Amino acid sequence: MTNATTAGFEAHRPYLTRLAYRMLGSLSDAEDVVQDAWLRWHDSARDTIANPRAWLGRVVTRLCLDLMKSARRRRETYVGAWLPEPLIEEIGAADSEDGLDVPYALMLALERLSPLERAAFLLHDVFDLPFLEVADTLGRSEAACRQLVSRARRHVREDGARHPVPPDEAKRLATAFFQALHNTDPTALKQLLAGDAILHTDGGGKVTATMNPIFGAEKIGRFFAGIARKVEQQGLATLRYQPVLIGGLPGYISLERGETAQATAFDIRDGQIQAIYVIRNPDKLRDVRWRLSERCEA
Repeated sequence: MTNATTAGFEAHRPYLTRLAYRMLGSLSDAEDVVQDAWLRWHDSARDTIANPRAWLGRVVTRLCLDLMKSARRRRETYVGAWLPEPLIEEIGAADSEDGLDVPYALMLALERLSPLERAAFLLHDVFDLPFLEVADTLGRSEAACRQLVSRARRHVREDGARHPVPPDEAKRLATAFFQALHNTDPTALKQLLAGDAILHTDGGGKVTATMNPIFGAEKIGRFFAGIARKVEQQGLATLRYQPVLIGGLPGYISLERGETAQATAFDIRDGQIQAIYVIRNPDKLRDVRWRLSERCEA
């Protein structure tokens, strides 16, 4: 192994990790796939590879397609709602050179696609690969890939719409939501929510979470007010929190009652919160405690 071999791969690692994450919805699985791709890169005849980025992208995509088959089977037995593992970034940080942030709502919409539809859509519409390269990566004809992308677009056009929020507004909303969420009076929280807002929570059967989504500002407000009253009675206050971006959405990470790690993101549309995503499964929150210990707001 030479420095050139390592450098040639490391230059593409961020792109490959984000590609794998968008395919799989799991950072840990994405990292495993990228490591497998590294081993294949190391064992390859690199002097014959004209375009390393394209070659590695094909390897990662095909590894993800294989893994998605078993992942879908696992999710059939998953306890409660399944949410993608959160990709946590600082609010206001410079965008990555690849511009690969995909909103959480789109990640959920992608779950309704077949593995090939998901791969074709991501490669062409998110990563801007021409159909010729998509076809080469997937081992399908260009015409077939165009059909895959067309079907995928119909599924994700509405749910996957982007709703960017300026950094200062993202921080303000994160703080306002956090404070309202821990108030026994639901009035402030309901004022932040669209009337038809929806709440998704993911505990994976390992920590407390709702089994099904909760619809409507009134029900969501009553739900969180009830939790706030219980927390107040038990004296288990939230220990730490930090506003962040989660999958490109405003939100925060926190250590909730009894030091349970949590990532909370919300989709903002027309100045109101349209959807809330609460990730509590500890398997998906490996770096939350580390981030909060480094820098937090109380």
